Amino acid sequence: MSEPILTEKLGDVTTIILNRPEAGNRQTDATWSEVTKMIDAAAQDSRVILFKGAGDDFCLGREAMGQPGPVLEAYAVRERSETIFNLYGAFRNAKVPIIGVVQGRAVGLGCALAALCDITIASEKARFQLPEMSHRIMPTIAMSALVDRVPRKAATYLVYSTQEIDAHKALTFGLVSNVVPASELDAAVANLVEQLKKTPLAALLAVKEYARSAFRMSTQEANDFARNLHATVNSFSGMRG
Repeated sequence: MSEPILTEKLGDVTTIILNRPEAGNRQTDATWSEVTKMIDAAAQDSRVILFKGAGDDFCLGREAMGQPGPVLEAYAVRERSETIFNLYGAFRNAKVPIIGVVQGRAVGLGCALAALCDITIASEKARFQLPEMSHRIMPTIAMSALVDRVPRKAATYLVYSTQEIDAHKALTFGLVSNVVPASELDAAVANLVEQLKKTPLAALLAVKEYARSAFRMSTQEANDFARNLHATVNSFSGMRG
């Protein structure tokens, strides 16, 4: 039986691959916890993290999505949800950029993770959906992944309609960064990684640090943060070739 998650490291680039193509790369809570640990570890010694799914789909969400299970008490429900909030936190808090590569369907948690990546490159064949309401699940966990990624009207449309959208609409919604032909997806990602390899590491880290907070600040706060980072990073000897 193959491992449900694979990790590969080439130089200072780490690739994390959801490896259950026969199940649409759905993962159990235990394996999502492993993904959290992998991201935390990779962020310590990598320049960039690639996040991908094996096979035709990116990720169709959590294992047993939409299937009835035992009724849990509130604290047990909260503990189970912490697995996903911790996963979201790993994406947001990683000090290096995470690039999502979406070749096919990204559904539920998969859609949320595609949004959470710092940059998301999608194939024209990619599809995105938040179907939780059709399964009688109130999807504020998924919505919390979108609050600093997509506009309100885009998020509420995805949630209330439960409709699948294509890659180009996902681009207008802010779920993805760029859409390319399926045959060019790997090359587009490789070109982006090569560009990031040329970027001084201090600048790479500073951009992630700034983006993590600045878009939620007032204009004055964002300006002050920018001044401080600009002065600190651009005076660093590592910025000079």
